[in-house]
Amino acid sequence: MSLLLQNATYTTVLFMKNKENGTKRTKKPWPTKDVMEQVYAMKLWGSNTSDFYSGFGSHDPRLVNPYIDAVTSFLSSFESPLVVCDLGCGDFNVGKELVKDAERYVAIDIVADLIAHHKETFKAENLEFQCLDIARDDLPAADCALVRQVLQHVSNSEIQSILSKLKDFKYVIVTEHLPEGDFDPNKDIISGQGIRLKKQSGVDLLAPPFNFKVEEEKQLVSVILDDSKGVIATTLYETF
Repeated sequence: MSLLLQNATYTTVLFMKNKENGTKRTKKPWPTKDVMEQVYAMKLWGSNTSDFYSGFGSHDPRLVNPYIDAVTSFLSSFESPLVVCDLGCGDFNVGKELVKDAERYVAIDIVADLIAHHKETFKAENLEFQCLDIARDDLPAADCALVRQVLQHVSNSEIQSILSKLKDFKYVIVTEHLPEGDFDPNKDIISGQGIRLKKQSGVDLLAPPFNFKVEEEKQLVSVILDDSKGVIATTLYETF
């Protein structure tokens, strides 16, 4: 899924001496805005016929359909429709199915070309797109924030920055790719294309170091992937 943090980091490779061959690779931070532009330009999450593609997690019906059903059921349960802020809208294959259930739907991403594409492609009276850095920029006021497979790509410090803004939303729906079964949560990573799964870790906002304070937590949907590739879990948080 797409990232939204201009001050986030990716990796370039530097070389330093070691005992074996005289060189050692080390990682250096790279701005996530540049990272995400490269991810889409080089189709690092795969490709289809569109100019922008956010990977199988945004297109596999086994993952997408249960999520859309669960979030639609939640949004439609209110007598007065909610204002929704989609933080990390990516290619918008998922978000486009939720617009009709919101009073206003604001979709945000850090990649300017992606947002420009969406403004030309997706049209609805209650829909708008904004190019923002969710860690540094002020976010639009809304009742509900959707954060679908975004936090899994970013470092702990950047998650902390995002959480400081998520507390302003009454409802926060977070989707994360997690290991199946027990795991050590919130191992730190350098922000980028990958996620914590290879470290047998995943994001748990209620666990240290985040300790996100919520009034209520409810799992909306969980899909177990094949071949022990983990779980895609969607959780609803109601804040104070």
